[in-house]
Amino acid sequence: MTKSIGLAGAAKATGGAASIESVADIIERELQAVIVDWLARVEREPDLKAIPLSFEDRTGHLPYLLHDVIARLRLDAGTKAPISKAAAKHGDLRRKQGYTVAMAVEESRLLQVTIFTTLQRNTNDLEFSKLLPDVVTIADEVDAQLKEQMLRFMAADAAEKVKGK
Repeated sequence: MTKSIGLAGAAKATGGAASIESVADIIERELQAVIVDWLARVEREPDLKAIPLSFEDRTGHLPYLLHDVIARLRLDAGTKAPISKAAAKHGDLRRKQGYTVAMAVEESRLLQVTIFTTLQRNTNDLEFSKLLPDVVTIADEVDAQLKEQMLRFMAADAAEKVKGK
């Protein structure tokens, strides 16, 4: 949701109204930049780089996870968030690709850092009254996605143990 408001400084500087966006709108607008920035962070991590993956294999899950974050930000207050199916699929995929739990946690941490950095770069466009509650929502959603991924890792481990007996 974008709205125009007459901010004194911005309006005087531009001769008009400043455009203010929700956190969800900014993430949606910056989706490709978030993916590229996240990948750059991942590529600086030796543990994550140790598993060679194509651009698609490394980043293909991100649009889905980010759309879940955006959807969560747009839920009415007090609405229970659905469990991310994209996170479950991502957990299965990363385990098959040879990721460890620590590697999945690091990827998740880097996603949060990248989202928050993106918001920082867009502070002039942010609806500040909702920023802190939205940051809490982002952290909660990304952590819930990570939990779902870890549940898939654990289920796969349990299935392997049953097969091994």
